[in-house]
Amino acid sequence: MSSNDRYVVNHPEGWAVKAGDAGRASSVHNTQAEAILRAREIISNKGGGELVVQGTDGQIRQKDTVPHGNDQFPPRG
Repeated sequence: MSSNDRYVVNHPEGWAVKAGDAGRASSVHNTQAEAILRAREIISNKGGGELVVQGTDGQIRQKDTVPHGNDQFPPRG
């Protein structure tokens, strides 16, 4: 797991974006979609990493690799 990885988890006030090793959320949002967008932005700004989205039951429902935001050599095809 990279230090750039972020988790979108259920939170008492909505949906939270957390780093894997963090004790508290970096941000809290009203909807899961808003939290996913913010997590992608954070990961991209930090150089790329993994996005892990949990459902309301705590089970992982989605994983995605987010590339660096300013990739000068993007993959072909």
